[in-house]
Amino acid sequence: MASVYPWQSALWQSLQDLRGRLPHALLIKGAQGIGKREIAAEFARSLLCEQRGADGTACGACPSCHWLAQESHPDFRLIQPEALSASDESGSEDESKKSKQISVDQIRSLVHFSNLTAHQGGLKVILIHPAEAMNLNAANALLKTLEEPPHGVLFILVSHKPQQLLPTIRSRCLALSAVPPTKEESVFWLESQGVVQPESWLARAGFAPVAAQALAESGGEGKEYTALLQSLSRPDQLDAIAVAEHLQRAEPAKVILLLQQWTYDLIDIYLARQVRYFAEQTAQLGRLAQQADLYQLLQFQRELNEARRVAGHPLNPRLVFETLLYSYQKVFFRATRHAVH
Repeated sequence: MASVYPWQSALWQSLQDLRGRLPHALLIKGAQGIGKREIAAEFARSLLCEQRGADGTACGACPSCHWLAQESHPDFRLIQPEALSASDESGSEDESKKSKQISVDQIRSLVHFSNLTAHQGGLKVILIHPAEAMNLNAANALLKTLEEPPHGVLFILVSHKPQQLLPTIRSRCLALSAVPPTKEESVFWLESQGVVQPESWLARAGFAPVAAQALAESGGEGKEYTALLQSLSRPDQLDAIAVAEHLQRAEPAKVILLLQQWTYDLIDIYLARQVRYFAEQTAQLGRLAQQADLYQLLQFQRELNEARRVAGHPLNPRLVFETLLYSYQKVFFRATRHAVH
């Protein structure tokens, strides 16, 4: 199963068991960065393949597989936010301006597609990823379709946060859980892919191996994130306004996630003398933990959790970053004042 990750064998078998009794809609749910979209896409390929292998995977050589490789299969549709689209590689558009939502127009376009006769006379497949990116109007439009599902069409929804989907959508899907691999499995796989220092990349990616591989291949999160880490390690010299200005083009959710991981390590080293995400900065984190006010640190963690919940729709990302960085500084400034008194 070259196209299915090693830790997905049980999920792949569950998908194969459905071939004779396919539902109208599948929901593949689980943590982000562990290969859910990939296995969903491989299942779609295998369903449309004309000469699939004994293990159920697509042959990669038939006309159907060639169409899918060229993103031109007449019986397949991928619905995802513009920000995730790989079709525009010009780099001319500011990434921050690309929509992170799935619009109602994207869902409505499926009505015409669903009513067409399948090109190969068989199944048509629609992959929606991530399903929770649908705005309310899009979700309601999909619900109407699922309430009266068209014949010969399979919807595959992939979701990192299934609790954010409408309960009525979830109830009309057969749900399958994608189980994340163990740390040992992840490290072994990353090593087999030629990733150097796999444990470090795995930690930085929140222990999601597919995300860790992508991060390693790109060389890291980028200059903005490297500069942010340097600023976090020196809170007494941190210029919140300047750092926020530098980060204004960065994705808010990624910035907040990095702050959450850094704060988690600060709390962990304060209480248990160990770190989870930034092992290479253990010495710096240890020194910072000695200066920190634990109460303020826990307060800052709660503030980050709240910011993460609305990270997809910040009214002013730069202002959000400034506020969070000022709060981070208070963790240490208050500790200093307490020590003086």
